[in-house]
Parts: sequence; structure tokens; C-alpha cells
Amino acid sequence: MEYIRSKKYFTPDLQTKIMGPNPIKLQEELLQNHKIPSGSYVCDLGSGQGLTSVFLAKEYGFVVFAVDLWSEPKENEEFFKKMGLSSAQIKSVKADANELKFEKEFFDAVVSTDSYNYFGRDPIYLDEKLLPFVKKGGFVYITVPGMKKDCHEKLPEELLLSWTPEELDYIHDITYWSNIISHCKKADLISIYEMESNSEVWSDWIKQNNEYAINDRKAIEAGGGDYLNFIAIILQKK
Repeated sequence: MEYIRSKKYFTPDLQTKIMGPNPIKLQEELLQNHKIPSGSYVCDLGSGQGLTSVFLAKEYGFVVFAVDLWSEPKENEEFFKKMGLSSAQIKSVKADANELKFEKEFFDAVVSTDSYNYFGRDPIYLDEKLLPFVKKGGFVYITVPGMKKDCHEKLPEELLLSWTPEELDYIHDITYWSNIISHCKKADLISIYEMESNSEVWSDWIKQNNEYAINDRKAIEAGGGDYLNFIAIILQKK
């Protein structure tokens, strides 16, 4: 696809904010034809250093809560201000995805880009830990790194150039995620599908010069990306 909204964020300084395969392009693809009204309260769950949160606020007009356990709110808020956003448009919240402290039914929607696989693999997570904070009729948009077909019983050598079996256990195929989502009773599954953006977002990532991107180059340059994909999951709370 053509990433029209993402182009303006593909600058050297902003790309240093990404923490994996280009999350802006993933988010733009995920939110094609989205159903979230402008002005909605949106939780960017697993927001990292806040680039995806800026994208949600500036490009879609959401009021964004950038929720992440590992980034520092003060640093994020300085970045948000630099990007021309006020505290009325975007807020940074340090929180564990398993222990959210918001009021019940606080959010109109949740968007989670390349992070949900770290905390959402428990089949009860959606019903017990996340959906209580989403309004009735609200949406959950998720994209996770995946495998085209689970191969954990015999992991390809290309993938093992960069990641251990334990690290690869966070990555699964659509069948796996469909089973996880099937346990959810409080939301309807709108769609689950393989995304287009796999090769392009990986290419953007391994061009970065931080230690994590450099490590990931070994697998991707050896053809490891042929086993991988990104999976989109869209739900609506009942």
C-alpha cells in the first residue's frame, strides 16, 4: 500500500524513536477505514517512546493516552510538546498493561502496535484486563508480529541468527491468535488478517543503527523475513 500519512514521519530524528519494524506504517495500515470518531479518547497501549501516539493525535484527531511500562512520561511529554501537541491532546502514562488504573469504560478505543504479543497472549487478558476500560461499542485495533506458519518445533536457522527460541515464542501465526481471541466473550471479532507491510516495515527498521536493529539485521538479511508477517486484529466491545 501507499503510506500517505506516514511519509512526513520518515525523518532521521523521528526514525530514531522507533523500537522495531516501522510502527507508523503498521498503524496507518491497521487504521485504514477505521471506525473511531475524531475526538475519541484512545489508549495507545505499549506506546514506546510515543511516536505512534503523536501519529494518532495529529493524523486522526484523537485524544491520546500514551501508555507504556518502559518509557518515561517526562521525556515523552517533552517530545509531544516539541511536536506541537498540548496536554489536552496527548498524555503519557507509565503503566503495566496488566494493571491499568483508568476508570471503567474510560476509552472509546484502544490501539496497540507491535506490543500486544508481550502481554495479550493469556486468553483471559481481553475480558479481564483490557475490555473493562473500553466503552460499550468501542473498538480495539491490534497489530502483532507473527509467523506465516508456526514453526516452533523446528525453528529456521535464519531466525535463530538474531533471536533465541524464548524470544521467538512471542511470535505466532493467525491460527494461534484466532484461538486466543476465540476465548473473548465481551467483544466481537470484526477481522483478523495478514497485513501487507511486513517486508517494508522490517526494511525501515534494520536501516537504524541502534544495537537492536543491528542484531535483527542478521536474520532479515539471511531471509528470515520470509517466515514472518504482521497480523491485524480488530474487535468491537459488545
